[in-house]
Amino acid sequence: MDQDIAGLRREYVDGGLAEDDLAPDPLAQFRRWFHEAGAAGLYEPNAMVLSTVSLEGQPSSRMVLLKGLGEEGLQFFTNLASRKGEELLGNPRCALLFPWHPLERQVRIDGTATRLSQERVEEYFASRPRGSMLGAHASRQSRPVAGREELQSALEAVAERYQGRDVPVPEEWGGFLVRPESWEFWQGRPGRMHDRLVYRADGDGWTVQRLAP
Repeated sequence: MDQDIAGLRREYVDGGLAEDDLAPDPLAQFRRWFHEAGAAGLYEPNAMVLSTVSLEGQPSSRMVLLKGLGEEGLQFFTNLASRKGEELLGNPRCALLFPWHPLERQVRIDGTATRLSQERVEEYFASRPRGSMLGAHASRQSRPVAGREELQSALEAVAERYQGRDVPVPEEWGGFLVRPESWEFWQGRPGRMHDRLVYRADGDGWTVQRLAP
């Protein structure tokens, strides 16, 4: 091998996370860390790993972008006929991960996904750049294509179809709201003795527990 993968490591020394540091609820804590990630100049701090599980029990993960955040949960949008869309419609249990490596932080979320309303989908779709709108029509996400040329031809056909017209929401396109049941805030520490503090849903509130690293 070109390099010793097992020897790749760095010491985490930037900070720590104590129970007294936490906000009263996980959404407030997440917003605080999300703001700090943005202020630190992280590339796409709203990029998150979404993990789903098929009806056969096969897990899969991919990056998606957080596009809404509130008391009800976290929102993202996708082609509903894609692998992630079909898996969430068949099994709504999922997990999210925000990998903010430059800050030596992670946020892990376990929850359940439900479809967003058509009104919310249309509202968000209308805010997208026109190129992204056209691409949503041209790409049959997750399905095989013969080559790049097929994709380009499909995009050109869609652009011609909607030339001088508003681009509607594709029939297969939609969004999901992930309602968290737990939030884990992970901060790297020296000697791999990381801080892991987890909020777990408890009735109408949350309880906090520290996990061993």
